[in-house]
Amino acid sequence: MIRNFSDHAANERTFLSWVRTAIAVMAFGFLVEKFDLFLEIAAPALSGRTLSIPGQKLGNVVGLSLVVGGTAMIALAAVRFLANARYIDSAEMHPGTGSRVDLVLAALLFLLGCALFFYLSHTLIAAA
Repeated sequence: MIRNFSDHAANERTFLSWVRTAIAVMAFGFLVEKFDLFLEIAAPALSGRTLSIPGQKLGNVVGLSLVVGGTAMIALAAVRFLANARYIDSAEMHPGTGSRVDLVLAALLFLLGCALFFYLSHTLIAAA
C-alpha cells in the first residue's frame, strides 16, 4: 500500500483538474483567434464594410494571450503537483502555498474576458 495514498490521489485529481481547465482556456483562445478570422471574412459580406485593423489585432492578442495563459496554468499546476507530492511524504509541517498566484491568474483571465467582450461588442455595433 502506498503511504498517504488518499492525499496523493487528491493531489493528482487536483493536478488533472488544473490541466483540464488549462486545455479549455487554450481551446477558447484558439476559438477567439479563429472567430476573429471569421469576422474578418464575414463582416464585409454582411455589412459592406471592413473591420478596423486595431480590432483585428485585439482579437489576435486576446486569443494568443489565452493560449499563453493556459500554457502557464499547466506549468504552474505541474510545479504545484510536484511540490505537494514532496510535502505529503515529508514528516515536517509546511505552510500553505496561499492563493496569490491563483488570484492573479483569475484576474488576468477576467481582464482578457472583458477585453474580448468589448472587442466583440464594438465589432457587432460597427457591423450594424
